[in-house]
Amino acid sequence: MNWLSWLRRPVTIWALAGLALLLAVPLVPLSLAARQNPLATAGPPDIVVCLSFAVVGLVVAWYRPGNPIGWLMLVLAVSILFYIDAGFYDVIGYRSGHRLPFAPVVLFLYEIQQPVLGLLPLVILLFPDGRLPSPRWRWLVYGYLTVGLADVIVLAQMSVYAITAHRTQVDTSGALTVTSRADRVLQAPAALVFFVLWVLAVGYQVVSWRRAVGGRRQQLNWLMAGGAAALVSFLAAIAANAPLLLPHSVRLAIGEVLLVGVAALPTGMGVAILRYRLYEIERIISRTLAYAIVTGLLVGVYAGLVLLATRVLSVHTPVAVAASTLAAAALFTPLRRRVQRVVDRRFNRVRYDGDRMVAAFAVRLKDAVELDMVRADLAGVVSQALEPTHVSVWINQRG
Repeated sequence: MNWLSWLRRPVTIWALAGLALLLAVPLVPLSLAARQNPLATAGPPDIVVCLSFAVVGLVVAWYRPGNPIGWLMLVLAVSILFYIDAGFYDVIGYRSGHRLPFAPVVLFLYEIQQPVLGLLPLVILLFPDGRLPSPRWRWLVYGYLTVGLADVIVLAQMSVYAITAHRTQVDTSGALTVTSRADRVLQAPAALVFFVLWVLAVGYQVVSWRRAVGGRRQQLNWLMAGGAAALVSFLAAIAANAPLLLPHSVRLAIGEVLLVGVAALPTGMGVAILRYRLYEIERIISRTLAYAIVTGLLVGVYAGLVLLATRVLSVHTPVAVAASTLAAAALFTPLRRRVQRVVDRRFNRVRYDGDRMVAAFAVRLKDAVELDMVRADLAGVVSQALEPTHVSVWINQRG
């Protein structure tokens, strides 16, 4: 048994899932001990999102142990939860002045955990079967991992220097305030490489989705639906934090609750890998995309109206913000209907074609005079729109 087969054993799967659960338990108590607002740092919504990655990773790794996506999700969940816990631990130990055991070790591990989000583009790229699109992608992924490894090495050297030189000042998130020249030089290229792989991974899946047929298209539909739902939640959280007539704490709480929708991304991927024929996914995609577009447009309109009223017209009363809110709310229904038609035309063609056939039948019905022609036309429209196995029309001719 080689080391890879040993890692794929069920005990390893459950160990990672259990570790994620154990790391989620102290998040809120640690945030309170660090004198930070749990809703602003690591409240229940963040725990839900991290645990969703852990649960989906557990299920995928259990039923598809040869698919690395499940294992990557488990590692992501454990790493992110540990990163948040370690940040609070650093704040308690180095900002609040408490002497905590293993504080230097936790600080070191916290620093080298920072590039862990770089695994998420790989999860998108490897979806759904865990294999790269083609051998040509290997060198790109190798280069990407090399940059990530170099970033980890630089962060490790910087943290060792800070600990040994007793320069362990940390900010409110628990990160070291001291930086090395190598870290400053590597930050921009690492961020650029991370962004490029994100764009390439998402772009590849979008192109594959447009070209795919059959079962693979159904799987990609679930990926797109989960991604669109996560995008809607993210935009809605941004909108909730806009300067409305609500207290800051209320806006913050609403935004954090809305971020729970980010869990739709790992959930959609898990369903696609395991059982992708559960629901009418085209309808979910069209609705999710429509609301994502509408949310983005309304946020832009609202922000523009607020800036126009406060910066250009110099109206600084709450009436300007209230008027902007009412204008954005009034635009919601007509904008949603128009956007929904456009989205259905591209992503839910069955519904769009069905609506067109029904509308055309209603126009023909106004000029119809022969009952037999109406009956035949109705049966034809139902057959084309719904594709039933059998169609029969019964007409009550009494009276």
